[in-house]
Amino acid sequence: MYLGIDLGTSSVKALLIDADQRVVGSATAPLKVSRPHPGWSEQDPNDWIAATAKALEGLQAGRPKELAAVEGIGLSGHMHGATLVDNRDVVLRPCILWNDTRSHKEAAALDANPAFRKISGNIVFPGFTAPKLAWVKNNEPEIFARVAKVLLPKDFLRLWLTGEHMSEMSDSAGTAWLDVAKRGWSDELLAATDLSESQMPTLVEGTEAAGGLRADLASKWGLRAGIPVAGGAGDNAASACGMGTVRAGQAFASLGTSGVIFAANGAYLPNPESALHTFCHALPDTWHQMGVILSATDSLNWLSGITGKDAGALTDELGETLKAPTGVTFLPYLSGERTPHNDASIRGVFAGLGHEAGRPVLTQAVLEGVAFAFRDSLEALRAAGTDLDRVTAIGGGSRSRYWLRAMATALDLPVEVPADGDFGAAFGAARLGLIAATGADPFAVCTTPKTEATIEPDRSLSAAYSDAYQRYRALYPAIRGVMG
Repeated sequence: MYLGIDLGTSSVKALLIDADQRVVGSATAPLKVSRPHPGWSEQDPNDWIAATAKALEGLQAGRPKELAAVEGIGLSGHMHGATLVDNRDVVLRPCILWNDTRSHKEAAALDANPAFRKISGNIVFPGFTAPKLAWVKNNEPEIFARVAKVLLPKDFLRLWLTGEHMSEMSDSAGTAWLDVAKRGWSDELLAATDLSESQMPTLVEGTEAAGGLRADLASKWGLRAGIPVAGGAGDNAASACGMGTVRAGQAFASLGTSGVIFAANGAYLPNPESALHTFCHALPDTWHQMGVILSATDSLNWLSGITGKDAGALTDELGETLKAPTGVTFLPYLSGERTPHNDASIRGVFAGLGHEAGRPVLTQAVLEGVAFAFRDSLEALRAAGTDLDRVTAIGGGSRSRYWLRAMATALDLPVEVPADGDFGAAFGAARLGLIAATGADPFAVCTTPKTEATIEPDRSLSAAYSDAYQRYRALYPAIRGVMG
């Protein structure tokens, strides 16, 4: 058996797979986010330990024999979180999470240093780890002075599980301190935030062992002491391992609350100017790129709240057959936008409204607007040298076949729908635990799920969608000028 532990923002999930990668059990435990001030988002790292212990106790209660047979553990977690510990491994302050924006001024200052984009391959976003440490230095200098190690969230769990200060490349690439091409810490970037490599965890690949399970915890859960804990992955890279998106040319489009188009690469292909993330993948000698849409299904949920009709009912009103764009255009920038604009202050808009624009027209415009936001990310990938011939759809929005038809036609790519199954970050983490424990070929383990259906672009609407996309593209600079 192999165990995957995924530390999410709202819960911890523990999942067991067998040697044939069949899911044999899972358990979850909830987490809460603290928001003490506007724009702040924090968690107590000790709550992660308590929730992980609760999830494992749930597995022990329901699957004691299977849990006892675990030979390898993999970790996944939400990225960018600044978890600060002193020289006794005591937590110094609540972890500043990925969606915390307090360090926007520090991020802009670091990004103005050309070394960051050159070495890290990415814009320094406020959500990244480095500007958070700059904020702590500026606002909590007594805490900054006591920082012995900066750990990412899943790696704080590793410290508890193994006693080791270790991390891996995919998660560390989101700190703004990693030389992403060389897959190692950059002394120059660390020095820019008055830190050194001695305050960073040791790096391994996500498929390698990064410590062994402590004897006291092994005894508590009926496991063997010392079983390897894999390097693991940041949550998106772990999901990619679960989906088998690990070879160059493979990609998935996640229609979740936010949206992600994730492409695996066999080489380092940065394009920071378009706000494209270029990170190390969890497998050796692989990288990945991500375009990020901040409000994907969140846009439809917003319309649902406005109209008083649930999201599924809104899409059902459109029927099964894809319609030509109506001339009403929606920009899904309800929380700003990441790729390609890196604009936190921009906001959404409907354009082209007329008396005839009823609820179905607005719904259609929202689905098309999100599809065009994915097209923006696809164009950013192409500009960085990544060409795709298809994507796999995941996330809650992928249940709408109309939306998938709009996506396929907007992207001019086939959209594949995987067969039902649990292919998320916890499953990917378990796969990494299997590889670390057995030495198996990562590409042989991280295979793709079976395809249930392939949604082809509607070629009869290609020209209409192309025209609508050009209207969509023209709107951002027009409204940016009046929003200030």
